[in-house]
Amino acid sequence: MKSPLVLVFLLLLSMVSVKAETLPLWPGLAPGETTKKTGTALPLRPEDQPPISRVENITAPTLALFPAPKDKANGVGVLILPGGGFGKVVPDMEGSEAAEWLNGLGISAYVLSYRTTTGVDAGAEAAAKAEPWKRPLQDSQRGIRHLRHHAKEYGLDPAKIGLLGFSAGGQVAAIHLTSETEAYDPVDEVDRESFHPDFSLLIYPWRVADDKTGQLMPQIVPSAKMPPGFIVHTDDDKSSSLGAALIYLGMKAHGVSGELHVYQNGGHGYGTRPRPGSVIGTWKDRGTDWLRVRGLAAE
Repeated sequence: MKSPLVLVFLLLLSMVSVKAETLPLWPGLAPGETTKKTGTALPLRPEDQPPISRVENITAPTLALFPAPKDKANGVGVLILPGGGFGKVVPDMEGSEAAEWLNGLGISAYVLSYRTTTGVDAGAEAAAKAEPWKRPLQDSQRGIRHLRHHAKEYGLDPAKIGLLGFSAGGQVAAIHLTSETEAYDPVDEVDRESFHPDFSLLIYPWRVADDKTGQLMPQIVPSAKMPPGFIVHTDDDKSSSLGAALIYLGMKAHGVSGELHVYQNGGHGYGTRPRPGSVIGTWKDRGTDWLRVRGLAAE
C-alpha cells in the first residue's frame, strides 16, 4: 500500500500533467449539435492509483495542445484519441500521458476530447448509441485537418501527421484510417485539408471485430490507401486481439507496412502504464523503435 504522501504526490502529478492550452475543435456547433458542452469530469475512483480522469457529456469537442520541447521538436505531430467506451473520454491515462511520451521523442501531441454518447440532444440518444463511432469520427477527421491547416503555426510538417487511438478511440481511429470519404459537410477553410493521417498507432482497439463471425466491423475496410501502422493488443483482452490481427492482415494483403504486437497478458485499458505481472508497459519501447525506424522520432 502506498503512503498518503505518495498518493498526494501522484494526484498532484496527474493534475499537472493534464494542463495544456485547449481549443474548440469546431468554429461553432459541431455537426448536428444544438448544444456546446465541453464535458463534465466524473469523481475520481479511489482504487485508481495513479488517478484516472473520466469526462462525459461532451457535445463541443476540444483539442488539448502538447507541443514538443523546442530543442527536440522534429515537425511530427500526432492526434490522440483517448478511450472511454464512447460514453466518456479518458484525457490523461489515454491522452496527456501518451503525449508526454511522444514529446520526449520530439513529437508534438494533440489530445482530442471527442463527442460522447452522454450529453447528446434529447431524442438523439438512440442514433448516438447505434453508431457511437460516427460523431467521434467526424471530430477525428476535423482534428487531422486542423493540424494540417495550422501546421506552420504549430511547427509541423503537414506530411508527417499521425493518428493514435486507444480502446474506443482505437475503434474510431481504425475506421478513420480506412475511410475514403469525409464524414461531414465542410464548414470552413480548415476542411479543404486532407483528413488522411500519414501514419497510425492503434493501442488495444476496442471491439473492431465480431468474435462470432471473425470479421472486422463493416466500417473498417483495409486498403492500399491506408498509412503505415503500429498495433498493440493483449491475448487476455476481453475485447479480443482478433480485430487487431485482422487489421494487420488487411494491411499486409494490400502491401501496407505494419507492425503488430500481441502480448501474453495485460488486459485492457492500461494506456502507457505498466501492469503487475505483465510486460505490457514495454509497448512504448516497441512503439519508439517503430517511430525511429520510420524517421518520425528523435534519437
